[in-house]
Amino acid sequence: MRPRTQYKNAAQVIAVSAIAFSLGACGFQLRGAPPVSSALEPLNLDCEAPVPASVCHSVQEQLELGDIELASGEDANYHLRIRNFKQDRRASAITVQAAAAEYTLRHSVDLELISADGVPIIASTSLTTSESYRYDETNVLAKQREEENLQQQLSDRLAQQIIFRLAPITPERLQDVRDNHQKASAPGDSQPSKP
Repeated sequence: MRPRTQYKNAAQVIAVSAIAFSLGACGFQLRGAPPVSSALEPLNLDCEAPVPASVCHSVQEQLELGDIELASGEDANYHLRIRNFKQDRRASAITVQAAAAEYTLRHSVDLELISADGVPIIASTSLTTSESYRYDETNVLAKQREEENLQQQLSDRLAQQIIFRLAPITPERLQDVRDNHQKASAPGDSQPSKP
């Protein structure tokens, strides 16, 4: 009876693994970002150094999963600009011996979405994400790997925040932004004309 139980457990593990693999292969994500409107197509993704490739790649991957058409600069209707990456690592807790017991990692970028004719759809906005981890000086290599994993997670979170900022932009909202921009840039009618 015991070999049968082991066989059943092994079969369950294989089945769960197969389902997880299938879901991953088809693009399913447990914490996936909301869909981005096709009204922003074609979209140019413009990442400027020192923005890490991991952030740019994560944003591009999310857009491609959402079937958003990407284009080069001159062929795009909208330009998503990601700039001014900043990375910070600070001790957030100290031991009695004045050694770091915990570190906080922080990543931030500036995001801006502009139409091909220069209308700011999303004005320059700063996005930030952070994560803390315990530091153990007796296990430096493991903590270094943990920090590298957290750095990747922070890049993925920034990418998700960027997609969340794009998600509410519908054709109606784009039209409202354009109308408001035209009103703001038109010469004022409130000035009385001189005789």
